[in-house]
Amino acid sequence: MTSTSRRRVIAVAALLAAAPVLAACGAGDKANTMQPYAPTDAQVLITDSVYGERGMRVSQAFVLGPDSGGQIPSGGAAPLYLVLTNENPAPDSLVSVTPLPDQATSVKVTAPVQVPPHTLVNTGQPTPQLTVEGLKNALRGGETLRLTLKFQTAGDITMDVPVITRSREYATLPPVPGALPAPSPVASASPAATPGH
Repeated sequence: MTSTSRRRVIAVAALLAAAPVLAACGAGDKANTMQPYAPTDAQVLITDSVYGERGMRVSQAFVLGPDSGGQIPSGGAAPLYLVLTNENPAPDSLVSVTPLPDQATSVKVTAPVQVPPHTLVNTGQPTPQLTVEGLKNALRGGETLRLTLKFQTAGDITMDVPVITRSREYATLPPVPGALPAPSPVASASPAATPGH
């Protein structure tokens, strides 16, 4: 066997060995690892290593914060984004969301969010349907709010939801009304030139 033939055999063997691993990449939550993971900075509802609770899955949850370096002032409001799937056989609806009293006064739900069985529901499309109001502290991004989601059938599900700055993949979302921009840099004063010098 020539060295070229040997290299071809090794390359084919490596490709065949990698095929099962590469095939699992497209398997979604049915991947060979069987371990749930969060592909973004947003939170995923995982309870005791199980994805979801009482048939409700939250594949993405975050509060949109200000642009990088900015802040949402105390007393302000911020949109809450959720991506939900109902794995139960009957339809359900998200009727309310409750924050901790020391973090915010309320969460405005424009209308109950219908969650039909086996359908992905995004509460941020086409516009955010949920808003955390009366923030007790300014938000800059990186904080966590503890929220209780109340479903009509599935009941209460409590989770920690991160505040994510409006940057990177979140930069295309509408800006948060009332958010303050990052402070502009202060220019250093240079001494004025004196005549004759």
